[in-house]
Amino acid sequence: MARGLWSWLGSCLLVSALGMVPPPENVRMNSVNFKNILEWESPAFPKGNLTFKAQYLSYRKFQDVCNSTALTQCDFSSLSKYGEYTLRVRAEFAGEHSDWVNITFYPMDDTIIGPPGIKLEALSHALYIYFLAPKIETEHETWTMKSIYNSWVYNVQYWKNGSDEKNPITCQYESEILQNLEPWTTYCVRVQGFLPDRNKTGEWSEPVCEHTISDETAPTWVVIIVVLAAAVCACLVLLGCFSLLWCIYKRTKYTFAHRTPLPQHLKEFLSHPQHNRLLFFSFPLSDENEVFDKLSVITDISESSKQNPGDNFRSPPGQGLPSS
Repeated sequence: MARGLWSWLGSCLLVSALGMVPPPENVRMNSVNFKNILEWESPAFPKGNLTFKAQYLSYRKFQDVCNSTALTQCDFSSLSKYGEYTLRVRAEFAGEHSDWVNITFYPMDDTIIGPPGIKLEALSHALYIYFLAPKIETEHETWTMKSIYNSWVYNVQYWKNGSDEKNPITCQYESEILQNLEPWTTYCVRVQGFLPDRNKTGEWSEPVCEHTISDETAPTWVVIIVVLAAAVCACLVLLGCFSLLWCIYKRTKYTFAHRTPLPQHLKEFLSHPQHNRLLFFSFPLSDENEVFDKLSVITDISESSKQNPGDNFRSPPGQGLPSS
């Protein structure tokens, strides 16, 4: 705090004595995964608020990146990763400006490698680890920090949850298996990117923990829980089916109880099996299958016919009746 106070007093005396604009302070590059942000602090200036200009040297000529900005930072992420750059920034006020403050920036060497991502999968007495290299925001999504550096490897540390003893290993590929672990035990893992040819390490990821399993018979308490859960599910299913059938029965009974009953003679007709067959399966028979009975017709002879029987008979031609 005392140092800041003396700096502020010195800037005020310089402005009062020479009328100069003080330069930005604590100029630095904050670069993570090639996200390059030039940062600085605004100096004490009693006359008013300052603005700033930031540039980089390209082909012997400085190019503006941020001009007349009131912010204390400027984004240089558009710079190529393989170059060497001179960056500079100055403060401005009412047509006056401070001296330039220069820094040198090597993106490949100066950028910070961010933490990789990890995924864990529990296996029998082991853990399967998937590594996700840090992504580059300014590039296509398939480009990662591993795509830029040829000597990329992963430094891995794993330990039992609650233990301070960490086991280190180095992995060259995108996955690794931690074997010979204790079953039914929680292990934690963290990882960082490492460049052996540059002796450059990245940031550690947050620990990720996973519970191991066993290929042997499950513990008794697990079996009991599974059996009880299956029994409860079966009871719930049976109870649901019974409730559904009961509701269907009650609804059917209620529906048919309020309808007009069948007449008694129709009930008697339907109660005989032969009638039922005649009702439902009676089809007209063909002429070949028809059966006929011989029918004799006898008519009554009237009294007049009895009295005159001769009237009903005629003599043969040429014959007459005998005379009396």
